Amino acid sequence: MRRGTFRDETVDYAAVGATQASDLMQYPPERSVPAEQTIKLGSGEERFRSAGDALLAWRSLRDAGLVVSDVRPAAGPMYSGVSFDEDGNPVEPSRLEAEQRFDEDGTPFVGAGTTIRVHGSVGRFSADGELRVIYAIEETRRIGFALGTVGGSVVSGEESFIVDWLPNDEVWFTVRAFDAPISAWYKLFGALVKRRRRELFTRYLRAISPMYTTPA
Repeated sequence: MRRGTFRDETVDYAAVGATQASDLMQYPPERSVPAEQTIKLGSGEERFRSAGDALLAWRSLRDAGLVVSDVRPAAGPMYSGVSFDEDGNPVEPSRLEAEQRFDEDGTPFVGAGTTIRVHGSVGRFSADGELRVIYAIEETRRIGFALGTVGGSVVSGEESFIVDWLPNDEVWFTVRAFDAPISAWYKLFGALVKRRRRELFTRYLRAISPMYTTPA
């Protein structure tokens, strides 16, 4: 198990890590628009592991039609903290981040503190910008991470991608986010922020779901 968290003043929003808040949808960060969507991926450990590996290899972004480039892992080891069970008991001592893993084309896997460039669009909406991995999670029944905006995007905020393997054996993929408009156009037409987010979520969910990635 590992859980990494990164804090850096270079992100362009204040509520760092707020995608983990249980009341995000009711009390989003000031001037931001919250969003959340979930899809069932199937059941069983094999489905959970395959979805988790796809997530950590940036597939939620890449298979959504976006280009991930300039992947820069954080310099030096990242402190991963202590993992806890459902009763709050520590199940593993603190340790340094595990060795860096890579996908088949040599791109580093997701890791706390990693910075990336994203290029592309979803429908008519731009998805360009520099992003940083705010936290990364690899636990027995939860795998995921969150990306925070650093600059170059039409909005500022954070989005998280989490795969959970529930006690009933079901596997679910959840995406959450909060966005605040940056560009004058998005400030003037606030509804565009919601429409952009819906487009992104639809593509993210389809990128990880076997319903869309497995040939008929």
